[in-house]
Amino acid sequence: MFMVLAQMAVLIACGALWQALAPRHIPALAHRRALTDLVFYILLPAMVIDVIWQAPLDITSMKISLLAMSGLATAALSIWLVLKVIPVTNAQKGALILAATFPNVTYLGLPVLDQVLGSWSNAIILQYDLFACTPVLMTVGMLVAEYYGSHDQSAHPLKSMLKIPPLWAVTIAVLLNLLNVERPEFIHSALQTLSGGVVPLMLIALGMSIRWQSLRLNLLPLLLPVAAITLFMAPAGVWLLTQVLSLPTDIMTTVILSAAMPTMVFGIVICERYGLDTSLYAAAVTLTTVLCMASLPLWFYWIN
Repeated sequence: MFMVLAQMAVLIACGALWQALAPRHIPALAHRRALTDLVFYILLPAMVIDVIWQAPLDITSMKISLLAMSGLATAALSIWLVLKVIPVTNAQKGALILAATFPNVTYLGLPVLDQVLGSWSNAIILQYDLFACTPVLMTVGMLVAEYYGSHDQSAHPLKSMLKIPPLWAVTIAVLLNLLNVERPEFIHSALQTLSGGVVPLMLIALGMSIRWQSLRLNLLPLLLPVAAITLFMAPAGVWLLTQVLSLPTDIMTTVILSAAMPTMVFGIVICERYGLDTSLYAAAVTLTTVLCMASLPLWFYWIN
């Protein structure tokens, strides 16, 4: 686990360096958006279709979704209790709720667990994210952001979900899977080739998204509870439920480690859109991503 995280850290560092040293004829933000759009609109949907098309979809898939929901609920309840005693503005409150609740399952969990556990874990991770985390983010998460935000812009959550290519991809893949449509080898090869770019580009994009300048000492009283909830309490809630549900050890390990991922990067876009405290959210992403380099190995070795 330590060696894998070290390799991942090198790619994240490449993204951070590229953000600082990229040629100035194109703004650094344009570089990052081009990279994330490529992954979000083409490469990740290709991986989703390739993996979910042939993945076993049964009662275990429902258990994975339930476990993901339990992680989200544990985190949301925990941060709600914390914010009852910490005085913050509405913009800060909305940012902290999103930061504590939604883990970076795809953009960090997928690359890390693919290397640590093997490519078989991709189906579990994608189900964890796309069957639970992303739909909840784009419905309940958006409503929370709109409630606490100060932006006049309003969008229906269901319309927002329709604009997410990986959700379209997982819908198509589930239909092909349940209808037992045979996957032609040439399509599998093409999808697999596209999928090969997901892991490195995701990590480079993550490095380009981290805002190191957002970390400030005066924010630590707000950030430390988020880090504790995201990296420890949410996966602990998932672990407790796995003791009740009957799951193979490898799947149990995958879902607990997925729940232990740091704050989701995509939330920065939501904060900017709805007028939440984007700097505070970015600081949460940075801090939890750094701390997960220590917390993830602890979870991995403890589970095993």
